[in-house]
Amino acid sequence: MLRDRSAGSAQVQPTTPLPAHGVRFTTPVVETPGIVIVSRWVYRLLRLVVLTPVRFPIATALLSTGAMVVSVWGWIPLAAGILLAGVGLGVWWWYWPAVFHRLVVLRSLACWRWLWVYRRHWQPVLVVAGLAESYQERHYLPRIKTVSCTAWADRVRITLVQGTTPRDLEDRVTELAHGFQAPSCRVYTRGPRDVVLEFPRRDLLANPLPARPVPDQVDMAALEVGLCEDGTPWDLRLHGTHVLTVGVTGSGKGSVLWSAIRAMTPAMVAGTAQVWAIDPKRMELSYGRSLFARYADTAEAAVDVLEAAVSEMHARADRYAGIRRTHTPTVEDPFMLVVLDEVAFLTAYHPEKDIRRRAENAIATLTSQGRAVGVCVLAALQDPRKEVMNLRNLFPDKVALRLDEASQVDMVLGDDARERGANAHLIDPNVPGVAFVRMEGSPLPVRVRAAFVSDDDIEAMANEYGTRSLHPVPDVEVA
Repeated sequence: MLRDRSAGSAQVQPTTPLPAHGVRFTTPVVETPGIVIVSRWVYRLLRLVVLTPVRFPIATALLSTGAMVVSVWGWIPLAAGILLAGVGLGVWWWYWPAVFHRLVVLRSLACWRWLWVYRRHWQPVLVVAGLAESYQERHYLPRIKTVSCTAWADRVRITLVQGTTPRDLEDRVTELAHGFQAPSCRVYTRGPRDVVLEFPRRDLLANPLPARPVPDQVDMAALEVGLCEDGTPWDLRLHGTHVLTVGVTGSGKGSVLWSAIRAMTPAMVAGTAQVWAIDPKRMELSYGRSLFARYADTAEAAVDVLEAAVSEMHARADRYAGIRRTHTPTVEDPFMLVVLDEVAFLTAYHPEKDIRRRAENAIATLTSQGRAVGVCVLAALQDPRKEVMNLRNLFPDKVALRLDEASQVDMVLGDDARERGANAHLIDPNVPGVAFVRMEGSPLPVRVRAAFVSDDDIEAMANEYGTRSLHPVPDVEVA
């Protein structure tokens, strides 16, 4: 460092050490010629003029027609034409509101969102989010192809820069959502470089959901238990899988359990499905105990129920061996749903080691072998740490309600869940039932909300469909 003392100043000037031969090398500064800058702006202007009629044909036609009318006949015919057009649009909206909303309202909204939100903020958001590829001081950005709007979300279709993948976007969905002021962001892949970004404009899950109607027909692979963030039903799969629901107290675990039971009710009445319920705290499932084929509210009885389910599972496997590989619910072999509320009481908190060992062995056996013979375990848990529940990986489908810590999100949904936008630790306590779901075979977590099944709904279900007589747990010799 050299200090300039010629004028008595104390300015410090950085210097580059001289090489051994005494010659200093500096990076040459190349200024862009003015003709290149002007040519670039002329090209952009011409491109805008040429592409505007293609991107906005209706607006271009209206403006051209208005200008021609004004130039030939003046302003009065133009005002009359605008009035007639307004009347025509009003008639269209009155008689065909759905078509008017889709073709006029949503397309106009898409044009506005494309200009004011996405095109205006595209480069700064992607640069700050680390999604702009830089080369020789130039930023290469994914190119926006189209912007379309639905009643609840914007869909931005883009073309990726060569050398990037959709995973790069999936790892930055939180930054994209904040950058464009959306509640969340989802990434859909349509081709090698063809990707759609979905940004909700409003939160459809902000208001509580009443209990879903009891269906006429039951599909165990798609039980409607709530609503997804895009407004479609949340269909929970139980047949052929196991589901782990994790959340702190008051997060809405009971809503998930009871919504699944409610959706199964017609099959339970028909005899093609059974629910075996275990409720250690005696508060959540006991209210509708007449709906269950088996019920237990003590540790000893709970272990008996679990071991009875294992014995039934083995008996079915013996009958199916060499004959069939999948299960079809029938009255003879009904689909069995084992509902475990507060499963950690049996696997970690119970003072007797033998009870914990037997419960853990039974749960592990059911979750590892029960799918093919029509046995499903739906478990609820508060603390997902391995010392509390070390069988998490045996549940293919997982539901993360509100959690205490950010690290618990990845414990429940997988190592990269938070990077893909599953911020279950940030769920507002005032919206119980909101969760992130990660299904088997799907890398993207989906934001959902379970319907709230009230005490009155449970009492009505028990009065209408309950048997009022529980089947006793058989005395089965467990190997």
